[in-house]
Amino acid sequence: MVAINCQDVIFQDIQAIIFDKDGTLEDSQEFLRNLGQKRARLIDAKIPGIGEPLLMAFGIDANNINPTGLMAIGSRRENEIAAAAYIAETGRGWLESLTIAKEVFAETDQILQKSTPSSMFEGSQEVLKYLSQYGIKLGILSADNTTAVKNFVKYYQLNDYIELEMGVDDSRSKPDPELFLQACHKLGVKPIRALMVGDSPMDMEMGRKAGAAGCIGICWQKMEANYLQAADVVIAKLEEIKVF
Repeated sequence: MVAINCQDVIFQDIQAIIFDKDGTLEDSQEFLRNLGQKRARLIDAKIPGIGEPLLMAFGIDANNINPTGLMAIGSRRENEIAAAAYIAETGRGWLESLTIAKEVFAETDQILQKSTPSSMFEGSQEVLKYLSQYGIKLGILSADNTTAVKNFVKYYQLNDYIELEMGVDDSRSKPDPELFLQACHKLGVKPIRALMVGDSPMDMEMGRKAGAAGCIGICWQKMEANYLQAADVVIAKLEEIKVF
């Protein structure tokens, strides 16, 4: 066990650090924005007038994506349900609405096939290597699906550092603390010996409810990060995580 120091906030007796993926390790905001816009356009083509309200629901405004919005931090299932709800407002039945949403999401996947993950944030890979050298167990717990997490780890050759590749594949989604508890169980550590690192309030709430040793918010040099106020400490880059 080691002590972790972030901006003079010290977390004692840490055995594991669990990272979010999108917005924390992977700079995927542009891809997610494009994905949300394409989904909204395809649904609007089927049901005119629904595109703009749906973009707002996704948290997309012009070329900006809300870091706390549905597209940025929600699971695929949650985004499908949101889209289906807007479709249902046009008078269609729920089953039909959900079917349309799923079909459009699948069509979008074919059009915007993500052959490679988005870029890692600068210095992230080096930080993972640095932390693993101290015997800290490292994992990824993402709102993305597990296949995408595994592809990310494989593409960036992180297998030597990452011991847990976990996504959201069923009805559970962040901030359900059970996800963090499952991640700790798979890593073989108690929650009180694990830190959660993420860029959204969902990550912070999940970690706190699960009894994590601490929650570290990362804003990647954004000017304001009030949405991370529940974090024990907020950092601008991963290099601020130091073994003490």
